[in-house]
Amino acid sequence: MGAGYVNLRKQRKRQQRKVGREEGGSSSNRPELVAFVLALCGTPMTNPILHLCDNQALLKAVKRWVGEGRKATLIGAPDADILLEAIKELLKGIIAGAATFLVKAKAHRGEPANEEADI
Repeated sequence: MGAGYVNLRKQRKRQQRKVGREEGGSSSNRPELVAFVLALCGTPMTNPILHLCDNQALLKAVKRWVGEGRKATLIGAPDADILLEAIKELLKGIIAGAATFLVKAKAHRGEPANEEADI
């Protein structure tokens, strides 16, 4: 399986990784989480980030970690290794004062944002 992202601020920078299911996790959400972490790591945390995603499961996984007073735990969480990296990157943005916005993009064929992400 593969994962990737496109950074529209950096002259359409692209980054991709192969993602296996054997080690560390087994959910079908694993490639989406990897793409999210790649995007966070590849974007300077000096400005707000708008992350467009066509996967509702990714948004739900990350939402558990947003806000005050949450008592979520990574113990037993699918793909905890990658989710931990996402949380660390989001924390860097919080410390830097840069907001991260996650937005669900339509996943229909012909939708420009989705087509760009699929490429």
